[in-house]
Amino acid sequence: MKIQKRVTKRRERRAFRVRNRIRSAGRLRLSVFRSNRHMYAQIIDDIEGKTLVSASTMEGAVAGPSKYAGNIEAAEKIGKLLAERAQEKGITEVAFDRGDYRYHGRVKALADAAREGGLQF
Repeated sequence: MKIQKRVTKRRERRAFRVRNRIRSAGRLRLSVFRSNRHMYAQIIDDIEGKTLVSASTMEGAVAGPSKYAGNIEAAEKIGKLLAERAQEKGITEVAFDRGDYRYHGRVKALADAAREGGLQF
């Protein structure tokens, strides 16, 4: 099997394992996606299949138009913004879905900022 295919399969397995545990928790899911330049987070209701709250570095409030948004500072801003929006909707408890990303760096910064903002997971 080619290396890229093997790597992709491993990532899919990791993501499936994490999401499978979270869906059985019965809470709303805080899903994180990161690319090299941007970061996205959303709170999803899996039962209804709807996104309730979202935040990303693509928004002007988080990062300016020419500012690089693929760093820890931007991830912290996203976590705080997401927590504020969740509080407005009355959401306090979520399950953290890191996907296939390891819990360090930008992912950890986003989670810590969301906790400081009032979300519990």
